[in-house]
Amino acid sequence: MSARDSILAAVRANRPQGKHPLPDLPAFPLDDGGDRTGFFLNNLRAMGGDGVREGEVADLLAVRFPEATVIASAVPEHPGNRDLTHVTHPRDLADVDVAIVRARFGIAETGSVLLVDDALIVNAVAYLAQHLIVLLDPADILLTLQDAYRRPEVQWHHYASLHTGPSATADIEGVLIHGAQGVRSLTVLFRPSDTPISYPSASRPAQ
Repeated sequence: MSARDSILAAVRANRPQGKHPLPDLPAFPLDDGGDRTGFFLNNLRAMGGDGVREGEVADLLAVRFPEATVIASAVPEHPGNRDLTHVTHPRDLADVDVAIVRARFGIAETGSVLLVDDALIVNAVAYLAQHLIVLLDPADILLTLQDAYRRPEVQWHHYASLHTGPSATADIEGVLIHGAQGVRSLTVLFRPSDTPISYPSASRPAQ
């Protein structure tokens, strides 16, 4: 038995008996001013990201990233030229200039987007690319973080990550640097999804 198996076996053996439900998640009122997409965009930009209300992926690439040569796409809206389904190791994505992915939903309160494993194909692409374009259906913008925690994606995916703007740090002499540990820019393009995602009503079994 490996050390990992021994630790997990000990945890299971000493798990408290009985049902221990999680506390109720409170709801906090928040006024979006009647324009949820605008509220989302304002908070996204406050965190260093940017948003585009309409347009084509190809046009966005041509205008904002004209010198990009390696495009990794995880969406059918644009083919890209790096096939993520054939990536055997995350380090193979180190030369990606722009990655194009689709978010499951956005959060107006923070300007965040939720990226999940099957939508990314390779989780690391959301960190190793120089720039990230995120497609988001405006109908999938939630108001608050509490609303997000109630969504089934939180339970049904083995990997789910909230991204709020590009990677940034201001620890070095108080200078704000984007791209320190991840993407240098994050641009959200509003684009309705042609393939709605549904989840079973029951919770995903524990692994």
